Amino acid sequence: MTAALAEKNGTHSAHPPAPSTRPPTTHRRRGPGRERAFDEVPRWQIYVPLGIYLVFTLIPFYWMLLFAVRPAGSTSLVPWPMTGEHFDKVWNERSFAVFFQNSMIVGVCTLVATTLVALAGGYALARFDFRIKNAFMLALLCSQFIPGALMLVPLFEIFKNLRMINSLGSVVIAETVFQLPLSIILISGFIKNVPVSLEEAAWVDGCSRFRAFRAVVLPLLRPGLIAVGSFAFVHSWNHFLFALMFLSEQDKQTIPVGLNTLIGADSVDLGALAAGGVIAAVPVVIVFAFIQKWLITGFSAGAVKG
Repeated sequence: MTAALAEKNGTHSAHPPAPSTRPPTTHRRRGPGRERAFDEVPRWQIYVPLGIYLVFTLIPFYWMLLFAVRPAGSTSLVPWPMTGEHFDKVWNERSFAVFFQNSMIVGVCTLVATTLVALAGGYALARFDFRIKNAFMLALLCSQFIPGALMLVPLFEIFKNLRMINSLGSVVIAETVFQLPLSIILISGFIKNVPVSLEEAAWVDGCSRFRAFRAVVLPLLRPGLIAVGSFAFVHSWNHFLFALMFLSEQDKQTIPVGLNTLIGADSVDLGALAAGGVIAAVPVVIVFAFIQKWLITGFSAGAVKG
């Protein structure tokens, strides 16, 4: 009020009013022609690459399914009329029922053995400090650079001396040994994400180390165990080399070796081969369909150390 009276009388105050600290307002034009924000991506830039990738991914599967259900001699690109003669041929005449059973035994046993041993080794690396810990971790990492083909001769000699050639146990042991390094490293990362204070609280309540691990830590490791076990199963299900070298009798062979028998020297039965491929792919698709949620959660939990 004093400043207003002074201005009216033609005088000025000795202390001018402080300037306003509010930033000047900018008026943006709001309308259909407003520019898109930089953080917004057009939908087509997402859907077009994903669609192209999906097409290139699904075409081989569609081609395999087409040959599997299309009658022999047909050249139609649409599987109609459909037939199951190729599946009947490979399942009954080509002994794929036996191959499927053997592959399931190898896959499940490898899954169980890899998970149990990796769980024990991962806990030791995550919770204990010992002198050669860093060297052991380096050895595990370096073992991933050794191709399995280089170990075929020594493994064959070992299994020969143990009289395990032509036994599914030899394939299970070989698959478990080659799956363990990466599995131990992954499980160790999962366990490090579990605070030690949870186990210490259980110890204070009177639990032993094993009981505290089983009651407190193990339930929190479910996503990681599912991720490690699923990859062990899928790798052993699809692996061709060990089954080819260690199994010689037909009633002990697995699905990858059985698929190889469908390829002749002069001709290939495409219908039977495609049907065998569908039979081999179905368990893997089912496994990943049911564990997808756990698989993503497991790798997200083991990605960083919390």
